[in-house]
Amino acid sequence: MEPPKRPSIPERQNVSSHRIPAREARSRALALIALVVPLWWCMTASPAVNGVQREDGGFHWAKVTPSPSLQYHECFDGFQCARLSVPMDYHRTDGRGRQVAIALTRLPAKVPVTDPRYGGAILINPGGPGGSGVLQALHYGRDLQTVADADTPPSLTTQASHNRYFDIIGFDPRGVNNTTPSFSCFPDPLAQKIWEIQHEADGMLGSSTDAFMRTWARIIARNTGCAATLSTAPDADSEALGEHLNTPPVARDMLSIIERHGEWREKVARQTTLPPRSHLHRDIPSANNVAQHQAMLQRTRWNRNAEKLLFWGRSYGTILGTTFATMFPDRIERVVLDAVVDAHRYYHSSGGTAIVDADAIFDQFATYCDSAGVQSCPFHVAGGSAAIKAAYYALEEGLRNASIAVAATDSRGPEVVTYSDLKTLLRVAVYQPLTVFPLLARYASEAARGDGTGLADLKIKLRGGEVDECRVSPVDNEPYASVAVLCSDAVYLQGLDEDGFAERWSELTRDSRMIGDYWAAVELDCVRWNVTPKWRAPDRVEGKTSHPLLFVNNVLDPVTPLRSAEKMSHRFQGSAVLRQDSEGHSTLAAPSFCTDSAIRKYFQTGELPPPDTLCQADLKPFLGAPEITEATMNDIRRLMRSPFAL
Repeated sequence: MEPPKRPSIPERQNVSSHRIPAREARSRALALIALVVPLWWCMTASPAVNGVQREDGGFHWAKVTPSPSLQYHECFDGFQCARLSVPMDYHRTDGRGRQVAIALTRLPAKVPVTDPRYGGAILINPGGPGGSGVLQALHYGRDLQTVADADTPPSLTTQASHNRYFDIIGFDPRGVNNTTPSFSCFPDPLAQKIWEIQHEADGMLGSSTDAFMRTWARIIARNTGCAATLSTAPDADSEALGEHLNTPPVARDMLSIIERHGEWREKVARQTTLPPRSHLHRDIPSANNVAQHQAMLQRTRWNRNAEKLLFWGRSYGTILGTTFATMFPDRIERVVLDAVVDAHRYYHSSGGTAIVDADAIFDQFATYCDSAGVQSCPFHVAGGSAAIKAAYYALEEGLRNASIAVAATDSRGPEVVTYSDLKTLLRVAVYQPLTVFPLLARYASEAARGDGTGLADLKIKLRGGEVDECRVSPVDNEPYASVAVLCSDAVYLQGLDEDGFAERWSELTRDSRMIGDYWAAVELDCVRWNVTPKWRAPDRVEGKTSHPLLFVNNVLDPVTPLRSAEKMSHRFQGSAVLRQDSEGHSTLAAPSFCTDSAIRKYFQTGELPPPDTLCQADLKPFLGAPEITEATMNDIRRLMRSPFAL
């Protein structure tokens, strides 16, 4: 099969200086050898453990016994953790079958659950599919709590105030990280690491004439084995994990979490002692205290089979939110959905593609760079934004034909910087323009001069650091959980043949020159997955909910365009769309006091923003862009590693 035809790109004269005149495959093979040899030499090193488990030496998920009720344990310096046992198959009625132990991490509210100002527990999901809510709670839980909570600290208000303060609960969905049973497509962490390095070495779709052939074979090799393992039950009377990893069972898990939270809330309240009347009668409660205690017990009572959801989901998390709202429309209290996925396109392939605005974000890169000038944008060239775009296109084409050889340093080995490296950085840049546009400008400028040092250093950082002499770096299964969830949700992608894929690939590259190849690889990842979920997605994702949903979207988003938010809002009666005038994937890509204030008001009062509200971002790329922190680098690392990062 011939790959789709690509637009011609003008040559840039100095783009090939100091390049090795080798094709992509050869250069990537060199990178593979340089990294695999030390890993192979250290294959007897101690097994890796999940990175979350290493964050607190006194806590380990395996020490927590799963329970059908929420039983919290102190963990991770100020958080509480639990493992909630739920049925793998909710439709099984014989009381037998396998259980799933959902890992949850709770950031407690600033007030106890017995306080009238306690607002409940907001469940969060960071996207993916396959993203870890536990990690999101640990890294960003306090930030999310700050937005949702009242802007006045509880110490400065009375219990009679209308201010609300919330728990934040992150959970790992089925098959992800710390939720068990888990799975791996590989026999051990070393095999997974070698596979991922080989994937990097092979190059992305569109990087060479044979990249499709290698990628197609790799996907079939991985999927046929992994899907077969996940579709196989341990015995004749139990369930196969792979048939219960898609979104509807996770939405049902969320219902279990909020029910068990209500049960836990009531239990905590009932254990609260009645306060005495005064220091003169320490053992005799006053009538007023008794009344207050009874009011507290009523307020914290478990609303059995009627608890309602507070939820904040981003990207794929909006699929979780809208699926839950379709399945349980009367169980909605507050739901914020940011970077909205068109659920009908996601589940059923209807309504075009999701990347129609990606190139407009790259256009903004050129516009911002031109405005910032050469002092703030190293990739600046004379001639305006059109000249900057042309220079970048020329750089891409030059790297497609000749990679850059980068000598070893004291801190890393020799590297080869390729077309795929630049395109991967570009993809992350259109997701997070504020922080990554400056990186793109810097490394693209260096590469245009034949210097790949910066990109080589970045590659090492994004792999998780230096390769230790005798230690395999911790790994997790998020990219493969992404495959398991997406390909079970979007079953139409499983049956693509080469001709069918070629047609989709061509459509995607027409929609986006900048990330069309990447998005085609997302769909290619489902070929031959061949797992049929037991609980299929709703035919139509829509409904009239007990409280209206709040959809939030950037004006320009590379993979969840504003039109998707508007479409989904039309399908949920009474909902609203809050627009933010910025670029990138989700409003986390650019801070906005206006957006945060609207979300806070919604969580505090339930009030939606007025129709057609447009919030401005507080920062723009190149002009006062924030410093790259370790948390930001972790986000970039995840985006560059994940096959989807929805």
